Amino acid sequence: MHVRQMSISYQPEQDRILVRVNTSEERELQFWFTRRLTLGLAPLLERLTTEAAARRGGPATTHLANADPVTKKAMADFNRSETIRGADFSTPYQAPQASAPLFETPLLITEVNIATLAAGALRLKCSEKLSGAPQARQFELALSETLTHAFLHLLERAVVASQWREIRPPDTQAPAAAPAAPPPPGYLN
Repeated sequence: MHVRQMSISYQPEQDRILVRVNTSEERELQFWFTRRLTLGLAPLLERLTTEAAARRGGPATTHLANADPVTKKAMADFNRSETIRGADFSTPYQAPQASAPLFETPLLITEVNIATLAAGALRLKCSEKLSGAPQARQFELALSETLTHAFLHLLERAVVASQWREIRPPDTQAPAAAPAAPPPPGYLN
């Protein structure tokens, strides 16, 4: 499946991120990312693109593979900004007119397996494994380095719109202040 156009947007009524992919076969793939999945997936994709940027290149850049993490991140950020600068984010998403979506309803992604490919590309195998469902629904999506950077950019914009990073889960919130120890007994006279 080759990606022609992508849309990633936060849907507040669902409190999920909807990803829509228009393929070169004039089909549409729709799937949901939950908060938990997104906040785990985004840093992993970031790390993989940083490592790919450090490994890629000719003799002039082979020293980057052994560089410190800050240098690797700076190089990856530079590559991403160069890629994003050339991408078209102004054209509105156009759903295919003639054919139906690949799945009747958007998949609720519960599992993502990522494989690194040549030249900074990634393959995402996304699955919807719901209890009570007769079988898992899944698909594979190959993203070139350029598409990976665009995907990360759109995903980051959706996360910012969701304000998920500002909300802390209940188990990680700062504990309430412990009651102060009672003062020692005092005596008058």
